[in-house]
Amino acid sequence: MKRVLITGASSGIGLQLALDYAAEGWQVIACGRDAARLAELSAQSSNIVSRRFDITDLAATREALAECTADLVILCAGTCEYLDNAVVEAEKVARVLSTNLLGPVNCLDALLPQLAPGARIAFVGSTASLIPLPRAEAYGASKAALAYFARSLGVDLAQRGIAVSLVMPGFVATPLTARNDFAMPMIITSQQASGYIRRGLAKGAAEIAFPPLFAALLRLAALLPQAMQAWLAQRLVR
Repeated sequence: MKRVLITGASSGIGLQLALDYAAEGWQVIACGRDAARLAELSAQSSNIVSRRFDITDLAATREALAECTADLVILCAGTCEYLDNAVVEAEKVARVLSTNLLGPVNCLDALLPQLAPGARIAFVGSTASLIPLPRAEAYGASKAALAYFARSLGVDLAQRGIAVSLVMPGFVATPLTARNDFAMPMIITSQQASGYIRRGLAKGAAEIAFPPLFAALLRLAALLPQAMQAWLAQRLVR
């Protein structure tokens, strides 16, 4: 039986991925912070076991993932906090970076020594890393940094036979995005997001960006001059 380890499995995309992989016959190690939600998730399938820890705590992460192995690791845990009115709040930025960038780093610090050739690591980034968006200084920067980290690590791990994939979703209806106070174009469900991710990973895709049209439009926008990118971004999410 193949084994997948998923962080952020107590809600949103991570939760849906855990359910879908379990339904496909994978052994799922569902990781998160919410004990009650993890217990509820584990009760839905005998293929799911849970591990509760905070990925921003390196010592706790090392302890939770000690001697843990997996064929597939999906680093899905994430958070988002916006900077309003261009007021830079260092604590807020630090929280976002700690979860979105250092959290995956902590997980790999613990997991990489145990991963065998043939394993795959999937980083869940965001299409928000493609162009600058209003109020998303912390979130976008964390995902842009994660994207670079993933691509660079992929180069180094290739010689060990470990593959790396970068997942870049657009807007997905989750408890996290439910807090957004702006229109979210081309938003999809977590079930749809899980489908895109699982199909892409099954094909061995290095990058999985979706929904396809939304991702393509942002990639095109990224080719525009900076002033035009800013003009477009201000109208995209306001």
